[in-house]
Amino acid sequence: MTEPDERSGDAERTGADVTGPAGAPHPDGTGPVGDPPPLVTPPADTVPGEVVLRLTDVVKTFPGVRALDGVQLEVRAGEVHCLLGQNGAGKSTLIKVLSGAHQPDSGQVEWLGEPVTFGNPQAAMKAGIATIYQELDLVEDLSVAENAFLGHEPKTLGFVRRGYMARQTREILGRLGHPEIPPRRMVRALPSAGKQIVSMARALSHEARLIIMDEPSAVLAHDEVGNLFRIIRELTAQGIAVIYISHRLEEIREIGDRVTVLKDGRTTAANLPARSTPTRDLVSRMTGRTIEYVFPDRPAETPAAETLLEVRDLGREGEFADVSLTVRAGEIVGIAGLVGSGRSELLETIFGARRPTSGTVSMAGRPVRPGSVGAAVRAGMGMAPEERKSQALLLGEPIYRNVTLATFTRWARLGFTDAGRERAEANEVADRLELRPRDVRRPVRTLSGGNQQKVVVGRWLLGDTKLLLLDEPTRGVDVGARAELYQVIRALAARGVGVLLVSSEVPEVLGLADRVLVMREGRVVHEAPAGELDEDTVLDLVMAGSLMEGAPA
Repeated sequence: MTEPDERSGDAERTGADVTGPAGAPHPDGTGPVGDPPPLVTPPADTVPGEVVLRLTDVVKTFPGVRALDGVQLEVRAGEVHCLLGQNGAGKSTLIKVLSGAHQPDSGQVEWLGEPVTFGNPQAAMKAGIATIYQELDLVEDLSVAENAFLGHEPKTLGFVRRGYMARQTREILGRLGHPEIPPRRMVRALPSAGKQIVSMARALSHEARLIIMDEPSAVLAHDEVGNLFRIIRELTAQGIAVIYISHRLEEIREIGDRVTVLKDGRTTAANLPARSTPTRDLVSRMTGRTIEYVFPDRPAETPAAETLLEVRDLGREGEFADVSLTVRAGEIVGIAGLVGSGRSELLETIFGARRPTSGTVSMAGRPVRPGSVGAAVRAGMGMAPEERKSQALLLGEPIYRNVTLATFTRWARLGFTDAGRERAEANEVADRLELRPRDVRRPVRTLSGGNQQKVVVGRWLLGDTKLLLLDEPTRGVDVGARAELYQVIRALAARGVGVLLVSSEVPEVLGLADRVLVMREGRVVHEAPAGELDEDTVLDLVMAGSLMEGAPA
């Protein structure tokens, strides 16, 4: 039941600006909206640096899999404790044990000095442990306020106090630096960054003392990551502990205090200093390999091969203009640039997913019909898009069906498919790319991010692919799986496949590409062999964007 007299005003219902000048009363009469108070009031018994969570020899098994094998972990009040590990290392299982979704088979979990076993997520939340998953567990058809208080809605005489929920949610959002999000707006109407803020608001509404963040920056732009770090620092300043899970070592350096590393369900390193531990050591602990193996060796210079892709004066109104480039057989060309520079739109236009407003695309000297994916594929192009889950995979279908998706007509005759032949071809790809697990009958959604990306790349090995377009190929992929993908990409180039690669990570572009283009504001501003560039130079070009000599102004 709803308490009707606590509904707030029209501004909130319509999503209009609901903030006033600093120090002025809020339109709903809840008080000033000037400098916000601290995000949380630290519990009276909070002692900075005190151990709030300790795991000792925690084991969790599933049929045929020992997901956690004697894990050790120690988290202190007011710290950011980073958790590193490849996909499949046990991070997700550990999160679920801490959040009450799974219960350990043996070992001990101590929370605030007492042994505990959380029977369900509600018990963990009630105890003060909140989890923000990478795949945000919000109810899209509920409002921001309803999601923030989901499961512990304030009630009086059986009535849900929706007005109170809205005011409390607005206060929390203000403290999180996002007073512009209306509490009554439906969550489905928010961008990814806004949804993440709602998940954080939910954690604060429960007065959490430990917040677990699983890849929180994966959906955020650069400036949004800065705001996330501001929030985390304020939380830890008030005594809240944060477990931060990320594949991005530069983030761990910036926000982390200590690091624990998992590999194959075991703790391989615990309580390492986040800022001073060498990257070489972290990678070695995660993968069992030294960092020299992360990027494959660039081959010795060979005579110029035939030009596969030629783009001339390509443009798409409002997105990019006058782009000209070439990719030769066996060459990896990298494109560096900020989000919004036009790089992803360029790849999609070359592949025919977008129609250009000017310019031409040719493959092996022959024009490719613009705005036609079919024409691009027939010309020998393949593409792995940025959003693999929504743009490239059928998550409910088996691995083999996803691998053979681009060549499906080979298996379909008169409405029937040759599933045996289809699986046999998919097994060859799985063996070639060292897909784990190898059972191609499993749903593709059960694979780790790195192995899902292998499926997307691998489907183009079945056809006569001459050019592969890769948009953020290692996003959401751990260091070990990245190294394997780099080896796959370099091996394809060694077979004569041309590769055009877009990545937000400059070290990835420089480490993998033979030649680099830098894009800024829809234009190519520099081109050079990768060996002649360093990270600082590329970043300067990305930000300053001085046009290269001869490029269109």
